Amino acid sequence: MSRRGILTNLPDEKLTAVNSTPVRERQVRTSGAFGSVVREIDALAAKADAAREIEARLTAGEIVVELDPSEIDASFVADRLSQDDDEFQALVQAIRERGQDSPILVRRHPDAETRYQVAFGHRRVRAAQILGRPVRAVVKQLTDRDLVLAQGQENSARANLSFVERALFARRLEEIGQDRETIMSALGVDKTVVSRMISVASKLPTSLIEAIGAAPSTGRDRWVELATQYEANGGTRSLEPLSATAEFAAAASDERFELALVYFSTPDGPQIASSLGKPRKPASEGSYWSNGGGCRIARIKADPRKFTVAIDEKAAPGFGDFLLKQMDRLYASYQSQVKEAPAE
Repeated sequence: MSRRGILTNLPDEKLTAVNSTPVRERQVRTSGAFGSVVREIDALAAKADAAREIEARLTAGEIVVELDPSEIDASFVADRLSQDDDEFQALVQAIRERGQDSPILVRRHPDAETRYQVAFGHRRVRAAQILGRPVRAVVKQLTDRDLVLAQGQENSARANLSFVERALFARRLEEIGQDRETIMSALGVDKTVVSRMISVASKLPTSLIEAIGAAPSTGRDRWVELATQYEANGGTRSLEPLSATAEFAAAASDERFELALVYFSTPDGPQIASSLGKPRKPASEGSYWSNGGGCRIARIKADPRKFTVAIDEKAAPGFGDFLLKQMDRLYASYQSQVKEAPAE
């Protein structure tokens, strides 16, 4: 296979800046709050269609086989910070209910004859591991360059990576010796954007970025600002006084970014961090609710921001659906008690 063979017949689209607005979305004429929802749904549908088209072309004419997920290794370059988000949980549920819709792409592992390496479909592999079932895959001969192009193109089309995840991906590709042209093709962006991505990911310690997380709603300009403020402090101010607070631990990723930006942007950042509260305690395993027979049915976890109940489907099949159907009645009962409770 030629080095450029993997991209044969892919759409010849103009390279654009990260998070730019798709043409299909710009053509929607609906206005107002409803229009915003329509545009978002339309954009997501377009991205999903584009990802499926790329996957179909990369796997066209190949035989789909079933592989043991335990025999499959990740790509040699990581592209995600968050692995167990709500989107992944939804994927697991979808595969549980209707199976794996589209195959992943793998190659024979270059350093282990009996193993495989993923080009795209990492989350489908993990979902198959969780569900204890084989994963549908296409096995194809791929060079390192072919693999990162397929990995980057599929992720770019799906657009489910944040700016900083893409920036880390770009930096890692450069660190392992991939040229800028390959990085541009993998991410679908131009030379200027690649330069800014690598600059941001190089100025900020990976540990700091990982502590903040993917920050899906935080774009390039805000990350550039954080990198600038971090450098202004000479890179000597540790994030630990902030990351050790309960508020930082409980915050969503985008909120952690905002806390970090304030922390590095102001001279009294450490004092601000110390005022946020005591260091967090190690995360507990939570408590359980058991039925009359002592069988654990639900795991309960609570913090200042969330109260989570996880139903064990093996212990009580269908109980989660039953509980969901009772939610309106339970909430109405809750509201009645709140209204009747005496004021303190």
